Amino acid sequence: MVNANQIREHMEVKAADGRHVGTVDHMEGDSRIKLTRNDSDDGQHHLIPLDWVDHVDSHVHLNKDAEDVKREWSSMN
Repeated sequence: MVNANQIREHMEVKAADGRHVGTVDHMEGDSRIKLTRNDSDDGQHHLIPLDWVDHVDSHVHLNKDAEDVKREWSSMN
């Protein structure tokens, strides 16, 4: 499992299919990543669980395709 300490503000988040799904705003606790709303199509913050992270290098790489991520993430204003 990925260590939450590897994830930093402003890192790009990429889906398993290579598509951009967001930019890290910050970690929300130890188990969720909050994405910036400026980078969102609907202008809202979205939360994704740390369990979806496959690996971290200069980007956060998820183990789900972009469509699945957008269908399953949590939204917050």
